[in-house]
Amino acid sequence: MSYRLIVENGRAKRGRLSTVHGDIETPCFMNVATVGAIKGAVSSDDLLSIGTQVVLSNTYHLHVRTGDELIKKLGGLHSFMGWKGPILTDSGGFQVFSLAEMRKIKEEGVTFQSHIDGRRIFMGPEESIRIQSNLGSTIAMAFDECPSSKADRDYVKQSVERTTRWLVRCRDELERLRSLPDTINKEQLLFGINQGAVYDDIRTEHADIISAMDLDGYAIGGLAVGETHEEMYHILDITVPRLPRNKPVYLMGVGTPVNIIEAVRRGVDFFDCVYPSRNGRHGHAYTHHGKMNLKNQAYEEDLRPIEEGCDCPCCRSYSRAYVHHLLKAKEMLAMRLLVLHNLHFYNHLMEEIRAAIEEGNYDEWADKTIERMTENLP
Repeated sequence: MSYRLIVENGRAKRGRLSTVHGDIETPCFMNVATVGAIKGAVSSDDLLSIGTQVVLSNTYHLHVRTGDELIKKLGGLHSFMGWKGPILTDSGGFQVFSLAEMRKIKEEGVTFQSHIDGRRIFMGPEESIRIQSNLGSTIAMAFDECPSSKADRDYVKQSVERTTRWLVRCRDELERLRSLPDTINKEQLLFGINQGAVYDDIRTEHADIISAMDLDGYAIGGLAVGETHEEMYHILDITVPRLPRNKPVYLMGVGTPVNIIEAVRRGVDFFDCVYPSRNGRHGHAYTHHGKMNLKNQAYEEDLRPIEEGCDCPCCRSYSRAYVHHLLKAKEMLAMRLLVLHNLHFYNHLMEEIRAAIEEGNYDEWADKTIERMTENLP
């Protein structure tokens, strides 16, 4: 693994992460394939056609449904889903937050009640890393707790200290697994996760501690979970400079196109978010002039593509009027076309971001692009 910083423009970074499954040009957006597929009937071949570099899948969800041991038996997640490029697997730590009413946290790990069938599941740092090793992902995320941004200070401090202890256990377990003869990916990378809710000193102290561990990459978690955009940007402003400049930085679960542009301005390399696929399934399309609701009557007779100049599978062949019709008729094709358009938009937005950094005018490009994207559309 190597991360090469190609060019800097202010704090914005243009880099390249070389992995066993290919190079990742950064900044990049990871398309979210939670259970090994993009919701909206989008295949791995589709992902290649729309410029996808990396997909993200979820440790917890693949563990409870189909099962990581079976996936390992079948050759690992890359082979299973027919995707040859890089895959990042989330650790299951976010489910510690999202399944708050169905879990119990101890030093050893977390006991969940499965959202599928109610059975009890235990996952600690070692279990999370073993599951991710069975999946054979390119990048494994350390197991952490994602405390609420509204949690009180004492709880957050104790939580972050435990997350640090869990990170050490994750690192040790991955090192052990890399040495085993039947491990699918002996070059699996490990990213640690910075936590601390919206407490400046907890965030920066934790960033300093995990930076000293010389991991393959670093993530900032626990944002976009209830705090304001201004609070999120402030946390990035104080935290990203404390993380190694020569390692990739990943902002987990973020976000809107404007969020991404602003986070790149602050030095972030990696992003993931369900917005493009989720909003596409609900009739919304992202464009350079804001988000469109194709269910609106205004598009009933509109024969233009969703966005002029877009070469996604939807815009190449179909009109706004046709997509509007499909949504009214509740045809699955509407979901598929809109998800493809949105993922294409996000993937190619990252290309524009990389080009602006290379050209040395990122701030100017970002300001103009954000102004256009906040226009009002029907």
